[in-house]
Amino acid sequence: MLHLILFEPEIPPNTGNLIRLCANTGTQLHLVEPLGFRLDDRELRRAGLDYHEWATLRVHPDWPACAASLSESRIFAASTRNATRRLRIPMQPGQRSLNLSNAGAVLVFEAWRQLEFTGGA
Repeated sequence: MLHLILFEPEIPPNTGNLIRLCANTGTQLHLVEPLGFRLDDRELRRAGLDYHEWATLRVHPDWPACAASLSESRIFAASTRNATRRLRIPMQPGQRSLNLSNAGAVLVFEAWRQLEFTGGA
């Protein structure tokens, strides 16, 4: 199983979009508190559509609790700060960045591709 970690996510629609992504790819989504929104936020629910019931979501009080819950040896966490190492997603020169949900989708699908889409239909 793939795991996607959002460290202190701030924008509800990005997280909602990633809930939908995780439901569709069998990826477990981890949210590390504090969150910049409430889990019952209207924008979060709207972006995730009705995929909330199909996604596996875990909320952790802090990074050590999240890391302790994972047995995987490689952890990629999406964050706007506190990263000690970075994975770069190539894009056209002069562009600033992808939003969090787009970057998460690129990472999940690249990892899944490298696993030869094991478990996919």
